[in-house]
Amino acid sequence: MGSLIDMSIIFRGMLRPTLFALSRRDPEIAHELIMRQLALIGSVPPALRILQALYGAHVPARPREVFGLRFRHPVGLAGGFDKNGRALSALAALGFGFIEAGGVTRWPQPGQPRPRIVRFAADKALINRMGLPNDGAEAIAGRLAHLPHPPIPIGWQIAKSKVTPLEEAPEDCCATLRALYPFGDYFSVNVSSPNTPGLRQLQAREPLTDLLQALVNEARTLARETPPKPIVVKIAPDLTWEEMDSILDVCLSVGVSGIIAVNTTITREGLHTATTEAGGLSGRPLGPRAREVVSYLVRQLNGRLPVIGVGGIATPDDARRMLDAGASLIQIYTSFIYEGPGIIARLNRAIGT
Repeated sequence: MGSLIDMSIIFRGMLRPTLFALSRRDPEIAHELIMRQLALIGSVPPALRILQALYGAHVPARPREVFGLRFRHPVGLAGGFDKNGRALSALAALGFGFIEAGGVTRWPQPGQPRPRIVRFAADKALINRMGLPNDGAEAIAGRLAHLPHPPIPIGWQIAKSKVTPLEEAPEDCCATLRALYPFGDYFSVNVSSPNTPGLRQLQAREPLTDLLQALVNEARTLARETPPKPIVVKIAPDLTWEEMDSILDVCLSVGVSGIIAVNTTITREGLHTATTEAGGLSGRPLGPRAREVVSYLVRQLNGRLPVIGVGGIATPDDARRMLDAGASLIQIYTSFIYEGPGIIARLNRAIGT
């Protein structure tokens, strides 16, 4: 316990201010520095064990089973942090219960021009317009083939390539699923990023049905004699209740395994700093809407599908409230950036059994 407290103080008091100062004009620089260090640590077993001793060893077990997978505890890392799966072993050593890597597209894409992340430290919030930069499914799969699978569930977030027309999204995403299938325990379908033109149109009933049915069928084919790996859907917080009902009807009809709620928002509600920055807002301002959406989905589903809650989970109370809203698992991202890895244990201790 003592070492965890000491390391958290070091992160918030020294490391974070230094990183933020170095990357004031482009926050992505700090992210790149951290990712390089984590990837290096993950390749050196003694360093990995030290990281586990400093952080992961202090995270209590809160076991649960969701869509056929066993989770040591319900606090996971949301998609977007490790887009190319370069630091999964080190992130697992920090103590996460599961990790969602990606988003990955079939074709490599650079994303939007930089800078494309803006910090709002007073609100513990970010606006990003990343545009799903990644190395492409085949390149990522080739690298993963030479790495060990971390000892926790790994999800891979997949999305339509920017260059692919909407009507070709099913085959585009199925190609990504085929490439990554050996390396994931579940797969999330991102139809809700606000930073890829037209992507959110895939949340409409007809294109969503075509996309999800193709992916569910592909997973069944790839599974052969074993149960197919779960396919879950990540939705936007900016939908109407009627639009969400339509999505739930599709998910139930095609046989997906769960819902992730929510992605970033295009609204600026709860953000106390006026801004004209484009992109999706994450962090504490998103919390009330994320909980509202999770609660609604859980009521509508009535136990037929699990919901993973993500958005604005920054404190132990936030974690409890998201789980009280009915989430089976929770994910963090922005609070991990602001608070450091000590937040995993702090949230998990507050959850209880």
